[in-house]
Amino acid sequence: MRRLSLVAALLTASAASAQTPDSQPQYPSTPMPVAVLQGLDKITARIYTFEAPVDQTIGFGTLKVTVRVCRKRPPEYPPESAAYIEVVEQRPEQQAVNLFHGWMFASSPGLNPLEHPVYDVWVIDCKTSSGGASGGRP
Repeated sequence: MRRLSLVAALLTASAASAQTPDSQPQYPSTPMPVAVLQGLDKITARIYTFEAPVDQTIGFGTLKVTVRVCRKRPPEYPPESAAYIEVVEQRPEQQAVNLFHGWMFASSPGLNPLEHPVYDVWVIDCKTSSGGASGGRP
């Protein structure tokens, strides 16, 4: 039992240390200035695709999404994009609530998801320039 709790503590410590924007993913990747995100409005069942330049806050419903880092593997590796994202909920006349901060991976959106009753947000890709968003945003 003691060994199990030690393993759990080590896993928790390593997961906590991996959740910083300064930490590097464990594969070769290139920083990109624009993240391509998708958001789901669970009330209307509409999916929106939008671009978020690194270090700029984008609104999605009552959410404020800021991408701090967006990295993409080179073409010679299996495709993967990862972004360190911060999400804050700002409702009118209420205090802002920090909902999420951490790495999201395009190949595994369920690995580290944003948990919110109305909205889902996940990373699709990282790219070098903004080319306009499709689908609009609420």
